[in-house]
Amino acid sequence: MLDWFRDPALRRRVQAGLNKGEARNALARAVFMHRLGEIRDRGLENQSYRASGLTLITAAITLWNTVYIENAINQLKKKGLPLNDQLLSHMSPLGWEHINLTGDYIWRTNKKLSEGKYRPLRPVDVSQYKKQP
Repeated sequence: MLDWFRDPALRRRVQAGLNKGEARNALARAVFMHRLGEIRDRGLENQSYRASGLTLITAAITLWNTVYIENAINQLKKKGLPLNDQLLSHMSPLGWEHINLTGDYIWRTNKKLSEGKYRPLRPVDVSQYKKQP
């Protein structure tokens, strides 16, 4: 307990961990909006299925975001944009603002990607981010 009071770096690390946990919970709440976020199943087995489904969906979103964040970082590095590793360490794949959680889903079977291919990233004008001499 005394280490907590004496060590600001420890407090920052713990707070960062708590923030990640809260971000994961916020994602789960956003995904789990059906029936106002309540599990109303009476049976333990059905409750377990719903909880497992929620875990699967949040894991899929996190994986998708992780892959595309990595692709975006690699693309920016290829364009010669200097990236601050300290800032990159604060990025999180737990965002969902870019995902349509409600509404219509259109599955285009004619737009399948081949093995190892990804959807294209939005173009970025890196000239505005480069340092001027």
